[in-house]
Amino acid sequence: MPAAPHAPDGILLVDKPQGITSHTAVSRARRALGTRKVGHAGTLDPMATGLLILGIGPSTRLLTHMVGLDKTYTATISLGAATSTDDAEGEVTSTADASHLTAADLAAPMAALTGEIEQRPSSVSAIKVDGERAYARVRAGEQVELEARPVTVARFEALAFRAGSIAEVDVIVDCSSGTYIRALARDLGAALGVGGHLSALRRTRIGPFAVDGAPGADALPETGADALLLPPAEAASRILPVAQLDDQRAADLASGRRTAALESESGIVAAVHGDRLVGIARVSGRRLLPVTNFPTATAGGAA
Repeated sequence: MPAAPHAPDGILLVDKPQGITSHTAVSRARRALGTRKVGHAGTLDPMATGLLILGIGPSTRLLTHMVGLDKTYTATISLGAATSTDDAEGEVTSTADASHLTAADLAAPMAALTGEIEQRPSSVSAIKVDGERAYARVRAGEQVELEARPVTVARFEALAFRAGSIAEVDVIVDCSSGTYIRALARDLGAALGVGGHLSALRRTRIGPFAVDGAPGADALPETGADALLLPPAEAASRILPVAQLDDQRAADLASGRRTAALESESGIVAAVHGDRLVGIARVSGRRLLPVTNFPTATAGGAA
């Protein structure tokens, strides 16, 4: 009998264009790779562009360890109009002439929104309220006011400023996972007394992964797309310390058993045998405990 075809397995970085949902990007990856086992490590709104991390086949198990990575965005904030969604897709709820603003006026309020801050997410976020997404409650006509939560904004800098009755500022943001750039736009406009909303957004980095060189989600090849995949061991080694396993330790972890840990190993590690990712493991005492195993992919996308 001929050998069963090898199912795709790895991490795919794609550049989502404006105007499509992240789910559409996932669907296109499924078609290009011939598998339904595709997941993501965080979505982007349709108006946003930039980096999506997709897990393919058994590597969907890696996504759990990627969703909390910090991120970098470039964005454009419009000052002089607030909207119902804090971005350009919502209805304008208030306006004020922003023509008096200068680039120098931005420094203090942007500094106040930098560091460890308490941020109130947009009411149309995907955060669940009593088991239902906040945006669904808003669409149903409810007034939703989400509680502020701690986030870290490591950098919030202006790159360019364009004066006008609706002024525009291009910014770059380095932030923790869970930070809402729409909320930064809203809060900057409020601090300046003119209202503000997000009018463009691009995600350029998630942890150690950059959008540079990533194929467009609308330009994945019909054949050979598996050549674009980062192997699981390489992807895991970018986000975690690596524990190089010998044959015995690899066999133990692959079977779900704890095994000996080396003195140099600590915390959560990517357990690698040769060029294969055996799993994610945790060091406890001098033992290496399996957290997530990564079986070899099989035909049809099963893990």
